[in-house]
Amino acid sequence: MNGTESEEFFDVVDQDDLVIDKLVRSEVHRKKLRHRAVHVFLFRQDGCLLIHKRSDTKEEFPSVWTSSCSGHVSAGEDYDATAVRELSEELGIESAVDRLQKFAACDDTSHEFTMLYRCCSDAAVTPDPGEIADIQWMKRDAIQAWMMRSPDEFSPAFRLLFGWFIENFRIPESH
Repeated sequence: MNGTESEEFFDVVDQDDLVIDKLVRSEVHRKKLRHRAVHVFLFRQDGCLLIHKRSDTKEEFPSVWTSSCSGHVSAGEDYDATAVRELSEELGIESAVDRLQKFAACDDTSHEFTMLYRCCSDAAVTPDPGEIADIQWMKRDAIQAWMMRSPDEFSPAFRLLFGWFIENFRIPESH
């Protein structure tokens, strides 16, 4: 974590996701207070989903595989703006996103109310090396098989979100 991140402010929210306070990131995480985050699933037209391996310098869940991109909602920012910002910052993709589902804050989401988005784009990806150690484009079945063999190689939030996604959306397979 760098000095800039430690000074970032988050909205602290109640059980209904209503803002009740504004505190610095480190305090929110240390006290395990509810706050907000987004995850984006980036798909290519062939149905492959981009997953990324988190940098080994990340504070939480270093060196594990997770959503295409994700990030905290800063104080005063909304979910939708955060999703578009994270897609641009982490992957270099400028695109609209589709809101899919909101997940309640829980242990698997690190006490974050999490909004899941989907984006479809064949644009070239430029991963942020400070956030992302590696990327893979994979078919749903391959991710599921890998997750069954080695669940600890994936973040708890990704396991939750991906599990929900495969139950609720068909990922087009190329023919």
